[in-house]
Amino acid sequence: MTDLSDLPPAWSGRRAQAWPGVPLLVALALWAYAVRHTDVSRLDDYGLVTALHPAFWAGLVVLTTGFWFTVRDPRRPGVWAAAYVLGLLVMERVTQAVVYPTPLYAWAWKHEAVIDHLLTAGGLQTADQVGDMAVYDQWPGFFAAQAALMRLLGVDSAAMFMAWWPLVSSLMLLLPLLLIYRTFTEDRRLIWTAVWLFYVANWVGQDYFSPQSVAYALHVGVLAVVLRRFGRSAGRRGRPRQAVWTVVLTVMLVAIVISHQLTPGMLVVCLLALCLSRRYRDWVPVVTTVVIFLAWCLTAALPFLSAAMPDMIRSVGDVGANVETGYGATPTGTGAIATSWAARLLSGSVLLLAAVGVLRQRVLRHRARPLLLIAAAPLPMFAASSYGSEMIFRVLLFMLPGAAFFAAAALLPKVRTLAADAAAKEAGSRQAAPVKPRGRGLGTWVGLTALLGGTLAFVPAYSGKDRINYFPPQEVALVRQLFDQAPDGSLVVAANRNYPLAYASYWSVDHYWFLDDARSHVDRIVRNPAGTLAGDMAGVERPARAYFLLTQGQLANSEMNGQLDEAQLDRIQKSVAASPRFQLVAENSAGWLYVLKQAQGAER
Repeated sequence: MTDLSDLPPAWSGRRAQAWPGVPLLVALALWAYAVRHTDVSRLDDYGLVTALHPAFWAGLVVLTTGFWFTVRDPRRPGVWAAAYVLGLLVMERVTQAVVYPTPLYAWAWKHEAVIDHLLTAGGLQTADQVGDMAVYDQWPGFFAAQAALMRLLGVDSAAMFMAWWPLVSSLMLLLPLLLIYRTFTEDRRLIWTAVWLFYVANWVGQDYFSPQSVAYALHVGVLAVVLRRFGRSAGRRGRPRQAVWTVVLTVMLVAIVISHQLTPGMLVVCLLALCLSRRYRDWVPVVTTVVIFLAWCLTAALPFLSAAMPDMIRSVGDVGANVETGYGATPTGTGAIATSWAARLLSGSVLLLAAVGVLRQRVLRHRARPLLLIAAAPLPMFAASSYGSEMIFRVLLFMLPGAAFFAAAALLPKVRTLAADAAAKEAGSRQAAPVKPRGRGLGTWVGLTALLGGTLAFVPAYSGKDRINYFPPQEVALVRQLFDQAPDGSLVVAANRNYPLAYASYWSVDHYWFLDDARSHVDRIVRNPAGTLAGDMAGVERPARAYFLLTQGQLANSEMNGQLDEAQLDRIQKSVAASPRFQLVAENSAGWLYVLKQAQGAER
């Protein structure tokens, strides 16, 4: 680590110290203006990218440029780098919460329904009671915590705050990331550039209102504790102190294990990888994680695992199938393909930069090897499971803390580590003289270009599918009207589950999403929509009702993911509307709701 903090300022005074605040304030002012003048009422296939006011992009350029020259200047206090990162989180994670009047993402609404069920039922239930949704009752940590938070805040629904969850979950990651990076260097340039790259490369979208968001923050927290408080150096500090940290570690591990299925497995492979480093060959964290994980799997989670284990065993080793996208997960259309490629190029660029950093910064390659091991550890999970065709995204997510560190090193001049300085002192060497600040040479502008490219690419990668993920208030109102009137035992038929409140009352109302069915049956629906759907809905007995729901979110998801196109879905809607078997219950600009008049055979 080259400690540049002791350099005398070249120019002094309050104006000199406050200069970094100018680009930051300008960027935030441009952002505020942009969000006030952004219209999301008509999103296209590029999502929020084309809807944003141009001032947003100008603000992002100003923010990134100001950060780059501030963080590279040793005369600037570290608080300015922190302020810029917080500004980045505002522009990245707050924009959607401000410009959209309703929370994004169907899965967030699903988790809101699980919390509602937990509060309604007053306890956990089995598969016999709630079907495949019982999996959430077997990993209830996140939902129980959110239910407690709702009671504490006195709100009726998690929808009151879940739009802001991406900001909350991102802030939860900041402290553990800083602790991890400071374990290996005190170079502010490297630390804050790594944090910046971590946030702009974290486009996967697991920061939404979900168990994964909290489990991942705890995962990074566990790594921070292990890297700083375990290993050979920690052992020399004394067993009593390490016992305290073992208790802290255990609490975090329990919270992870009872909240999410995948994160404990990722944590185990990361901790095992650390054991390959002689410095961190401490088996306490690994054994503690495995014991807690197995204890939960063999007790509370056993019903789900017993049913899922045959498929899980079959997927082990089948790397090709595990990374293959399934039907309905193929981007279709210019906008969807462009945003998909933006995400791929962003991740590929960060990984490429990380490789360059490993090769270029020899001292980091040796002294920060534990971070390199953490970055590589998730790769074998490709062979373990497809995780619903999402394993490739989860592997990228868990590689990111280590990859961002080495990617940042590729953008900076030669750095040194804490361990290298300590070794020099122990050898009696003269402390390395401070490095004079370099001029704005080619490397400075190349680094700025790379940082700007990644920061700008985050927007399409993260928000490019907002046509799918955004549900206007009219759609929320239409679906809410459905569940307000549906009697217990009713059936809701829809094209897919991409609509708000899709799982509302899942403990008393059944669902059938016909695009999840075999392709042959989907083809029959396309050929004879009203007749086939009436046959599918005919088994519902009074007083329960059978409803057909088609909304804007379903249309966008089907069209942009290569299922049915707009013309086919329009034909289905018109066929149902013209059929005497169906009655229109409600309609607005976001969709249609029909009810089957009587339960009898399909039309001929």
